[in-house]
Formats: sequence, structure tokens, C-alpha cells
Amino acid sequence: MSLNLEQKKALVTEVHEVARSAQSVVAAEYRGLSVSQITNLRAQARKSGVYMRVVKNTLARKAVIGTAFECIAAQLKGPLILAFSKEDPGAAARVIKAFAKDHDKLVATLVSLGGQVLPPKAIDQVASLPTREQGLALLLGVLKAPITKLVRTLAEPHAKLVRTVAAVGDRKAAAAG
Repeated sequence: MSLNLEQKKALVTEVHEVARSAQSVVAAEYRGLSVSQITNLRAQARKSGVYMRVVKNTLARKAVIGTAFECIAAQLKGPLILAFSKEDPGAAARVIKAFAKDHDKLVATLVSLGGQVLPPKAIDQVASLPTREQGLALLLGVLKAPITKLVRTLAEPHAKLVRTVAAVGDRKAAAAG
């Protein structure tokens, strides 16, 4: 489907706005997937908060200029679907990786995170990044650990005393009975 000049400008502007605020991007070659499979992939992406779009490479190159993903412009080759993670840096990688498990025609060609282009193999590391909630839970656990250890250390002499008195009492009761 060919686009007129105004539609192309609108598409470039839309992708540029998404790329400017995105955390990461994954480009995947979709050659050989059916329309229903791509529709299913897009539905999964929407659920995960991932902006996914098939864009001509020349338009995509123009759209990423002035963003952190300008580094991917030279590597955009072939029929690609771009998946931008809006809030969670690993969301796009998780969606593409999960979908590629069942559909071998979907092949990740590049991953970009933090202004760097990573090799396609890096999709596993990016997909394993914790979500915001998981990261906060890990941080809370790290912050809570020293306090918990301190409380256990302070309570241990009392607990040991109680266990010793109980053991002595049990031994006297066994000797008397």
C-alpha cells in the first residue's frame, strides 16, 4: 500500500514521537508470517505496552533521527517490524522472543537499548530485564535485608536463653518422672 507525501510525513512524525520517549527498540524480520499471525503479534504487543509498526526502512531512518535510536538507522535492511518499549525496557524483547518461540519466521535482527545497538543474540538479556515492579521489589528486599538481620541478631540471645531454660526444664521433668 503506497502512501502519499502527507501520510508519509504523518507516519514519520508518529514513529519519531514514539522513538523519542521509548526505552528500547527491537527490529525483527517478519518475512513468511501470515496476516493473522502478525495481527496476533500486534495484539500481544498492545497488551504489553509495546508500540509495534511496520515501517519502510527509509521512513524509519528519518523517524529515528534526533532520538536515542539514531544508531540503528544504518542497520535497517529488509522487511522489518519495529517494536518500541514505552515504559519497560525489556517489554518489546519479551514479546518478540515469546512470539518467535512459536513462529520461527520471526527473526530478531537488532536490539537497541540506551543508545547502543546490540546484536540479535542480546534479545535474551534484554528480555530478562526485570519489570519496574520487579525492580522495586528487588530494591526493597536489598534495603530490608540489613534491618532484618539486625533484628534477628538482637533477638537471638533471648531466644537462645528461652530454648536453654526449656531444655533444662524438660530434662528435670524427664529425670523426675
